[in-house]
Amino acid sequence: MSYKNHPFLLGTFILTFTGFITRILGFFYRIFLSHTIGAEGMGIYQLVFPVLTLCMALTTTGIQTAISRFVASKSALKDTDGANGMFLSGCLMSFCLSCIAAWVLYTKAGFIGGSLLGEARTEPLLRLMAFCLPIGTVHSCVTSYYYAQKETGIPAVLQLLEQAIRIGSTFLAFQILLSQGKAVTPLIAVIGMLSSELVAAVGAFFLISIKLKEQRFTLTQWKTPLGNMTHILSIALPLTANRVLLTALGSMENILIPQRLLLFGVEGPSALSAYGVLTGMALPLILFPSTITNSVSVMLLPSVAQLQALGEHEKIRRNSALILRCCFGLGVASTLLFFSGAHFLGNTLFHNAMVEEFLRPLAFICPFLYLNGTITSILNGLGKTTVCFLHNLLAVSIRLVFVLFAVPRVGIQGYLWGILLGELTLTVLNGRALRGYLENQERK
Repeated sequence: MSYKNHPFLLGTFILTFTGFITRILGFFYRIFLSHTIGAEGMGIYQLVFPVLTLCMALTTTGIQTAISRFVASKSALKDTDGANGMFLSGCLMSFCLSCIAAWVLYTKAGFIGGSLLGEARTEPLLRLMAFCLPIGTVHSCVTSYYYAQKETGIPAVLQLLEQAIRIGSTFLAFQILLSQGKAVTPLIAVIGMLSSELVAAVGAFFLISIKLKEQRFTLTQWKTPLGNMTHILSIALPLTANRVLLTALGSMENILIPQRLLLFGVEGPSALSAYGVLTGMALPLILFPSTITNSVSVMLLPSVAQLQALGEHEKIRRNSALILRCCFGLGVASTLLFFSGAHFLGNTLFHNAMVEEFLRPLAFICPFLYLNGTITSILNGLGKTTVCFLHNLLAVSIRLVFVLFAVPRVGIQGYLWGILLGELTLTVLNGRALRGYLENQERK
C-alpha cells in the first residue's frame, strides 16, 4: 500500500510521529520545570492557562475549525481560489480579535490575577502571555489550512520547531537568572512560550506565502472577503460561543480547585502544589497516548467534511467504526499501563509520590477520553457543533459540581471522580448522536 495514495493515513502517521517526539520533549521540559520552579511554581504557571485558553476560544478556536472545514470542502470541489479566500478571511478576523484580546489581557492583568485567579503572582505571567495571542493566531490559522489540505508535513515541522524553541529559550532564561543570582520564577516558562510562538509564526507566514505564490494566488483573486467572513462566522460563531462557555466553566473549575482544597483543610502552598502536580505532571502522562487519537482527530474533521460534501455517507460510517474501535483499544491498554505502572512513572519521572496517587484513578478515564476527542471531531466535521456543545456542557457541569461539593469533603479525589463521570457521560451521549446521524443517512 502506498501512503501517497492514502493522505489520511500518511497525515495521521506524520502527526503521530511528530506528536510523540513533541510529547517526549515536553515530558523532559515539565520535569525540568518541576525541578526548577517546584510544585507550587507549577501550580502558579498552570493557573494562567485557563485565561489563555479562554482568550484563544474567543479569538481563534472557532475560526480555526471553520477554516479547516471550508478549505477542505472547497478543495474537494477543486475551488483553489475559494479555499485560499476562506483562509485569508478567517485569518484576518482571528488576528484582529486576538489583538483586542491581547490589549485587554495586558491592561487588566492585575485584576485578573489578583481578583479572578486569586493569585497576585500570576500578573507578570499574564502580561507577557498577552503578546502570545496575536502571534499565535498566525501559526494556528496556517496550521488549519494545511490540515484541511491534508498536508501535514509543514504543521509537523512547525510543531517540532515550536517545542524546541520553547525548551531552549526557557533553559536560556533559567541560566541567565542563575548567573545574575536572581530567583527562578514561573515567568521563565512564559518566556519560552512567547519565544516559541514568535518563531513558529514567522515560519508559518513565510511558508504560506510560498504556498500561495506557487498557486499564483494574489489578493486580486480574494473575492467577496465579506461574504467569506459571513460563511466562516456561520460555523465559527456557534463554535466560539460553545468554546467560550465551556472554557469559562473549565476555567472556573481550575480556579476553584485550590480554593476548595483549602476548605478540605489543605494549606495554601500545599493546595497550589497539589494542583500543580495534578495538571502539570499526572494529567500530561494520561494525555501522552492521546497523541495518536489527536492526530486522527485533526485529520478526521476535514476528511469527514470532504466526504459529506461528496455524499459518501457509507464511507464515513465504515471509517468511523474502524477508527473508534482502535481508539477504544488504545484506551484500555493505557488504563492497564498507567494503573500498574503508576508507582514507577511517578517516582522515576517526577520524584513525587503524589503523582502515583493521582495516576491510578485517572487511568480509568483513558478509554473514554480518547474516544471523546475522536467522536467530537467526526461530529464537528458533520456540522453537528450544537450537539457537541450541549454534550460537553453537561460533562463540564458534572466536573464543576464535584469540585464544588466533593473536593471540600474528600479532597482532590473528589475531582478525579468528577472527571471520570464526566468523560463517561460524554462518551455515551456523543456515541448516541453519531449513531443516530449515520442511521438517518442509511434510511435516506
